[in-house]
Amino acid sequence: MPTQVILLSDVDNVGLRGEVVSVARGFARNYLLPRKLAETATPVRIAELERRESQRARHEARSVDQAREIAAVLEKVELRFDVKSGPTGSLFGSVTSTDIADQLWSANRVRVDRRKIDLHDPIKRIGRYQIAIDVFQDVRVEVKTLVVPEGGELPPEEELEALAAAETAAAEAEAAAAEAAAAELAAIVEPEPEPELEPETAAEPEPEPEPTE
Repeated sequence: MPTQVILLSDVDNVGLRGEVVSVARGFARNYLLPRKLAETATPVRIAELERRESQRARHEARSVDQAREIAAVLEKVELRFDVKSGPTGSLFGSVTSTDIADQLWSANRVRVDRRKIDLHDPIKRIGRYQIAIDVFQDVRVEVKTLVVPEGGELPPEEELEALAAAETAAAEAEAAAAEAAAAELAAIVEPEPEPELEPETAAEPEPEPEPTE
């Protein structure tokens, strides 16, 4: 039986922060709620979210001219996210469309609906990105976005590509090793097939002796 929750963070394959979603009760009880990733969707909280979304929508572009003005501003923007990352550049977490929308508002006072940010998957590696945003119908702009290791700076593009290639090679080697180990284990556990027995043939009856006179 599904239950409704309000997401407090972006959750992969579930939804974005602030969305009301239906999930399995066990998933909510055992994962989302204990980890503070969601809260129970009460009528009061849903009404509060709807009111907040309505207020945000007032700051978004309402015409092509407004959208072009916003796009002109966004073309000059450079977003920067300082994140925790590993030695190969993988993030301990991710940068999502919600993060981008929040920073556009907090740093540049530009309100963009996060659903109009063309980010198919969260960013999970350090690097330089061009994030496409549909400000309005037929008004699209790309925003330069830097995802930088915390306490450092981005290395040159060649080094970033080498780090990504090294991580991919390591992952492929690990997968190959796991597959080989699984095959070896299966060979040990799987019983040897029993030899096929030849079907028995019925013995031919001996001819009866002919009667003697």
